[in-house]
Parts: sequence; structure tokens; C-alpha cells
Amino acid sequence: MDAFLKFMLNAGVYVPLAVSIAMACGPSLFSPRRSKIMALFGASVSFLSALLLWGAYMFSFSGTGFAFATSPTLGAAEFPSFALNAASAPLYALAGIVGFSSVVWAAISEIKNPRLYFTFLMFMQGGLMGAFASTNVLWMYMFHEFALVPTFIAMNLWGGAGRRQAAMQMAVYLTLGALVSLIGILAICVQFGFKTFEVSEIALLSVSLDSAWQYYIFGILLFGLGTLVSLFPFYTWAPRGYAAAPTSFAMLHAGVLKKFGLYVIIQLAIPALPLGYADWCGVIAALALVNVIYVGLVTMAQRDLKLMFSYSSVSHMGMCFLGIAAMSVAGVGGAILLMFGHGLSIALLFMLSNAVVNKTGEWDMNKMGGLYKSAPVLAAFFAAAVFASVGLPGFANFWGELSIFVALWKSSPAICTLAATGLIISAVYGLRAFAKVFMGEPSKELSGKMGGISDISAAQKFAASILLAALLFVGFYPGALTNSLDAELSAVPSLNQSK
Repeated sequence: MDAFLKFMLNAGVYVPLAVSIAMACGPSLFSPRRSKIMALFGASVSFLSALLLWGAYMFSFSGTGFAFATSPTLGAAEFPSFALNAASAPLYALAGIVGFSSVVWAAISEIKNPRLYFTFLMFMQGGLMGAFASTNVLWMYMFHEFALVPTFIAMNLWGGAGRRQAAMQMAVYLTLGALVSLIGILAICVQFGFKTFEVSEIALLSVSLDSAWQYYIFGILLFGLGTLVSLFPFYTWAPRGYAAAPTSFAMLHAGVLKKFGLYVIIQLAIPALPLGYADWCGVIAALALVNVIYVGLVTMAQRDLKLMFSYSSVSHMGMCFLGIAAMSVAGVGGAILLMFGHGLSIALLFMLSNAVVNKTGEWDMNKMGGLYKSAPVLAAFFAAAVFASVGLPGFANFWGELSIFVALWKSSPAICTLAATGLIISAVYGLRAFAKVFMGEPSKELSGKMGGISDISAAQKFAASILLAALLFVGFYPGALTNSLDAELSAVPSLNQSK
């Protein structure tokens, strides 16, 4: 059984990459229909791998450290080593779930040049799976770059209005963030004398690193990785980028790829740089509060449906950073829980927003209204996605936010109180969006179209149900993540167990 799980871990990463390479090298062999079938096959393998390994880790592996470690060699060939621990297993599962749902959604959509579209989508999928499965910090970084590059190209080829400017801005910010992050990663390796690139081994060497070096290296990583996660003030690339990106790529980037920066901070920076982490926590909390409150207020001012949810994604990342700033098991564990829940809910909201626009021909919420009469199932899914996003009990996001607020209250009641305003702000813009789009009477721009509007198809319901089911599963059984997270994070010395 262990050998099979290791095989599935490799397959989850390499099969979508192989599908992408095959479609890129053999254009004459892949018609639009074959391209969709191949993409669905690649995404299905990653999806199955994610569910099997998440389930195996959840029910069979109760200790700390990495499980299902694959061999980095096969004969004379060298390969990246993969394994999962309590921090990476839920994000690996998130990548598989969102990836499969995004491919299903793309497969039932009208796309120009589907072979090329799915080539980039599969390459991004493989990169995401590899980024969260790698145990070597350099390979972790490389797989992130594999997943990042297709987004820029897809935005230019299939994006919406303003796509070229948005792609350029995203490229500048994220390239800068990635380069600064690489400098921080290499700085750690230099200070440790390049003894190892394995994440777990680097953490054990942290006691030998001077406090001043820890301060500067953690600051470099925070700047670089914070840019990738859209931490204030380097967040402006995200709303415009997601609003202009094709729906499936926006789902994968906002739902999964943007979590990479936070993941590296949790997996590498906090264990390896405990003194630097403690020194920077106040700055993290201050910047995160700006994300939660200021960007939340900017989100309230939006009228474009997709742009509003793009800004909301930035705001919610501030809440994850607040969990890290709490310096406790509950805070960091809550951040991982919220990353998982937010990834599912924002992907679902982007998907359903695309369905709304396809049916109404409008992005402006003021030009909508009354859509529940023609599309009640779409309205129900949209309401559930909004409820999940604002942290309603019963969804995964609730447990993440609750854990973060408990940790913040023990750490700083003042910060906790300020952060709580984010709940009110997100509830206002989320519920108002639902009311404007689905409730009341149709606007004059929409009233003449209502007769031709139908509900979402069975395939669209299936794609949405995958994301909603995962949100509800963790919402009703948070132990699927927390049982192993508690043990893993409790072993990190820099997380104060008294908080």
C-alpha cells in the first residue's frame, strides 16, 4: 500500500506535466475534443492522487514529519523528492481539487484554441502539485515558477478587458517577488554552508544562525513571499490580474498558487528563522490589518462582480497573515485552515461569477437583479459560496477564522478587535453582491433577457459541487486537517505553546 501511495504522489505531479508536454509537442494529434479528454485525464489523476493521499495521511499517519517519501533516483536518473506533512497535505489536496474543478469548467466552456489552452492549464496544474509535494526547497521554488509562467501567457491570449496591462503588472510584481524570495532562500543555504536543501533538515540547523542574519533573511523572505501573496503594499497586481485572467487560470492562481508564499513562510521561514520571525511579527500584523480593513473597504466600493471578488481575495490573505503574526499553534494552524477554505471558496466564486456573466452579458452588479427566478440552482451555489467566504459555520473557512481570532485574542486583544471588523466588511460586500445579482427585480438592462436565461447545466453543477463538497466536509469535520496539524506545529519551537 505504501508503494502505491508513493506511486500516486509521483503521478499527481508528473501526469499533468506529461499531458502538457504531449499536447505541446504533438499539435496535429490533438483535436479540440482530444485536448479536453487529455486534460480531464491529467486533472483526474491529480484529483485522485490528492484525495487518496490526503485520506491516507488523515487516517493513517498521526506522527510528525514527512510521509510517503519518494525516491529521488530511478536507476541513473535524478528526480525531485516528494513527500507530504501536515502543512503540505491539505494544500496538495487543495491543488488537486481546484485543478480538477477548473479543468471540468474549462472543458464545458467555449475556448479559442483549446489545445494550447489546456497545454498551459496542465503545465500549471503539474507545477502546483509539485510545489506543495517537494521536500527540497529549490525544487519547491522551481515548481512554483512552472505554475506561475502559464498565467501570464494565458492572460494575454484569453484574458478579458485590460489583459495586457494587467499581465504586465502581474509579471513585474511576481517576478520581483520571486527573485527576492530566491535571494532569501539562497541566503539561508549560504549561511548553512549548503549542507542541505531539504526543508526538514534546514529547520534543525536554525540554532546555528546568528539573530541579526535571521532578522535580515526573514525580512527578505517576507518582502518577496508577501508580494506573491499580495500583502500590503504590494497587492495591486492581484485584483486587476484576476479580473482579466481566464476563469480557470484565475481559479488556480487565486485559489491555490497565491497560497505558496504563506506556505513557504510556514514550512521553511518560521522553523528555520525563529528569532527573525519573532522580530517581524509586529510588522506582519500591521500590514495584514491594512489588507483586512483598507482593502476590505475598497472591495465594498466595487461594482464589477469579478473585480469585487478579486479584491476580496487580497483582503482574506491579510487574515491568514494575522494567524501567522499570532505566533501560536492555533494561529498558524488557523492560517492553514483558512488557506484551504479560502482556496475552495474563491475558486467557486470565480466560477459562478463567470456563469452569471455568461448568462447576463453584464459584469456590473447594478445592471443585474432577479436572477434567482431563472437560475435557482446557480443562486443556491452562489449563496453557499458567499456564506463560506464570510466564515459561516458549517464551512471550512469558519474554523480557520475562529482559530485565528482565538489566537489573536490571547496574543493581542486590540489586534483581534480590529481584525474582527473584517468579518463585518466581508459580510456586507458578500451579501450585497448576492442581493444585487439574484434578488429583487431585474434591471432595465436585464429585463429583456430574462426569458432566454436558463439555469446552469449538469456539468457545471458537477464542477461546483466538487468545491462545495470539500468546503462542507472540512466544515463539519475540521479534524481532517487539525488532528495532524496540531502535532506537527507543536513541534516547532518558535510557536509559543502558552498562547
